[in-house]
Amino acid sequence: MSRIGKLPIEIPAGVTIDINGEIVTVKGPKGELSERIHPNIAIKIEDNVLTCSKSDETKLSKSLFGLSRSLIANMVEGVTKGFTKRLEIIGVGYKANVQGSKLVLNLGFSHPIDFPLPAGITCEMDKDKKNILSVSGIDKQLVGEISAKIRAYRKPEPYKGKGIRYEGEHITRKAGKTAGKGE
Repeated sequence: MSRIGKLPIEIPAGVTIDINGEIVTVKGPKGELSERIHPNIAIKIEDNVLTCSKSDETKLSKSLFGLSRSLIANMVEGVTKGFTKRLEIIGVGYKANVQGSKLVLNLGFSHPIDFPLPAGITCEMDKDKKNILSVSGIDKQLVGEISAKIRAYRKPEPYKGKGIRYEGEHITRKAGKTAGKGE
């Protein structure tokens, strides 16, 4: 039995949830998100608390039970607070600039990389630390995907640690070449 699936979701003030067949739509102060939920999962709203339940005990229903609850909880959190991933850009001459709806990355290649930002995603450079890039939006999956695509342009290398990493990510460093013993 899924421990996550059994947890109720409290609906904050200002958030409305509409269930239209298999489509769950969550509207809040930051925007609107929709997700298709499998028909084996039943959703009930009572007294500003949303609960999920399985229609049967098949393996498919058990596997979708916790997933469906997590997706709805992430939508509720996204339209109220939003999600943010912070990336560190480390390296001499490595920098990023936000120009309208695109992100321009200079990562040591012979050319700058123009990365178009999808609708609903905003990027901004930290004012205190010039090497911190914040990727934010209301859709948790999209924020994570865009952050991973930006990181993939120049993953942190293990010798000097140069590249793009998530803030707080630990990179295992390797020892470089050592001088010969001169036998």
